[in-house]
Amino acid sequence: MASLGIKTLGAQEAIELDKELMGSGGYSLDQLMELAGLSAAHAIYKVHPPSNGERILVLCGPGNNGGDGLVAARHLWYYGYKPTIYFPKKGKNEIFERLSTQMQKLGIPFTEDYETALKETDHIVDAIFGTTIRPPFDAVITAMKSSPLPKTSIDVPSSWDIEHGPPSEGPGKDFAPDNLISLMAPKHLVKYFKGRHFLGGRFCPPYLEEKYGLDLKGLYKGVDQIAELPRLE
Repeated sequence: MASLGIKTLGAQEAIELDKELMGSGGYSLDQLMELAGLSAAHAIYKVHPPSNGERILVLCGPGNNGGDGLVAARHLWYYGYKPTIYFPKKGKNEIFERLSTQMQKLGIPFTEDYETALKETDHIVDAIFGTTIRPPFDAVITAMKSSPLPKTSIDVPSSWDIEHGPPSEGPGKDFAPDNLISLMAPKHLVKYFKGRHFLGGRFCPPYLEEKYGLDLKGLYKGVDQIAELPRLE
């Protein structure tokens, strides 16, 4: 499936690409999280510069998207923002412990009260993901959806299906973030997305680009870690 002249990936292809990056590509999981979170931070800076409000709420799920969110929060802190983290279910990998320690050393607060946090921020970062939404994230997504504040999702809007986009029922019904940062390549779901769309993950080696039919040459400019893609109509 193609979109905007750039191939989009399905769920299985995205999983296989990640595995190959961590296999023959020589990358570790924490390297991929670091590069993904850096791309996300750049996209957030683009759509919501500190002059629009320094308070950023990062909603993190237990999977790798949560790790991407933690890395993004760290970079945003260095960019002059004041991030707050909601991370109720830490992943089992020790990477999450190290990322949490990094937040603590910078004085970045964690909160368990997402309802109050949603009222005391200027921008919401959705790093939850997961098509099967279990407590407490069902209520979190409902509250996030109801907020009038701008929202940026990392790679996949939470509750969306990678292949088929937004759900027709459940807490994610009608959830549509304002911005999306796709990682490595857009997923099939982007045909349902109407906001500002960025691509990040400027590290895919040419042999994997060729294998997965990705043509990213010339997409990124200068030292940019992200590229904005045209809106789909």
